[in-house]
Amino acid sequence: MKITEKSEPQLKKPAWLKRRLPAGSNYEHIRSVLRHGKLHTVCQEAQCPNIWECFSQHTATFLIMGPRCTRACRFCAVEQGPMAPPDPREPARVAEAAYQMKLKYVVVTSVTRDDLADGGAGCFAATIQAIKKRLPNALIEVLIPDFQGKTEAVQTVVRARPDVINHNIETVKRLYASVRPQAEYTRSLQLLEHVYQLDAGIPTKSGLMLGLGETADEISATLLDLRKAHCRFLTLGQYLQPSKHHLPVNRYLPPKEFDQWRQKALELGFTEVASGPFVRSSYHAGDLFKAAFLDEQAVPECDSQI
Repeated sequence: MKITEKSEPQLKKPAWLKRRLPAGSNYEHIRSVLRHGKLHTVCQEAQCPNIWECFSQHTATFLIMGPRCTRACRFCAVEQGPMAPPDPREPARVAEAAYQMKLKYVVVTSVTRDDLADGGAGCFAATIQAIKKRLPNALIEVLIPDFQGKTEAVQTVVRARPDVINHNIETVKRLYASVRPQAEYTRSLQLLEHVYQLDAGIPTKSGLMLGLGETADEISATLLDLRKAHCRFLTLGQYLQPSKHHLPVNRYLPPKEFDQWRQKALELGFTEVASGPFVRSSYHAGDLFKAAFLDEQAVPECDSQI
């Protein structure tokens, strides 16, 4: 597979990136639950292309600690600051919304809060605990920021015992300066390794956006680095430019190529891989977990996630 490195800002979207919006009343119901709970979702704030599908399937990925971020990654649609202090009542509202949505697999992520001493790790722990109390049989996945490399923050999340800890590497090392200027490739790998060292029983997960100008060799090297850090779950998706102010798409990968990368990742030892143009960090996360660990006849169906 050869990946073009020349940037093409005005690439036309191919046919495989066009999809029909699903019909159904669940979409408005989910919006109502979220609005009533004064909650945010990454589905809405990050302009996820799967929002209609997932809301219609009665699910969402919760975004805690507000809708604004301290960082300004050049791929992300989430707005940058100013931010209010975390709301201590938010964990209970997230848990109640998850209960009303009857979720069996709950995904919680956050904006990056470099302004907080613990990076928001305490908020993650409180949210995990609130969900466990309200939905004791639910599985919980958290998609966490890098906490600026603070080991105590990672320990706080691990001690709360979510079922999966996700942290996205996002792109290859060479592109970090242009794609994630306030993040560090090595720091993200160290976070995943640290989770494994603290509790190998909690599987880790990571994901990459493809189409930013990375080469096939660079993708392979990144997958190897993730495996060396004991990452077990992987998502690979197509980068889509949120606005003209964000990085342009360098290349649209055809679905067949995503299938080839999935196969390669499985051969490298990942437990399970979701790979496709519309795949995002927590897209069908419950199904990914179930495929890896659970006997389908022994557990109820997992709700799809964004």
